[in-house]
Amino acid sequence: MIKCNDKFHLVKYIKITLVVLIALSASRFIPHPPNYTSLIALSFYIPAFFGTKYTPVVVISLFFTDLIIGLHSTVLFTWGSVLLIGLISKYLKKSLLSRMSGALLGAIIFFVLTNFGVWINGAYGYTLHGFLTCYLLALPFFAHTLVSTIVFSFIIEFIFNSFKLYKKSFFNSFN
Repeated sequence: MIKCNDKFHLVKYIKITLVVLIALSASRFIPHPPNYTSLIALSFYIPAFFGTKYTPVVVISLFFTDLIIGLHSTVLFTWGSVLLIGLISKYLKKSLLSRMSGALLGAIIFFVLTNFGVWINGAYGYTLHGFLTCYLLALPFFAHTLVSTIVFSFIIEFIFNSFKLYKKSFFNSFN
């Protein structure tokens, strides 16, 4: 039997999942430069603000958007990087500077893991030259990832802090 508290947590989980799915879908489906999405920022901030139990929310949302965009041979590296970014968020959530640093570290993790997936799938050959070429050719995409991570991180910070201020002022109005 579900207790009232369990229902509350389930409803909260579903609401956060829907918000993440909508935000991620919007940033992936609206025309944009390659790798310019909210994925990395969401991967970091959702678990940082709500706890690592919400890490699967981003992976589930990514899965659904990947079904529409198309699955690819490196999805396990993409989804794995999202999981790893979510797990590190609990260590880098104390201040704005640490969160921004954590989100940027997430962009680096994403770059390293997903491009390793591209290389390991044989796209550039299994040589040192192929390995270096894979990462070198991915640098323009990495630039988009960095910029989008910074932009979406600021947006998330603004929204989250605005809600905190609103809640604080709303509840203080009853005192």
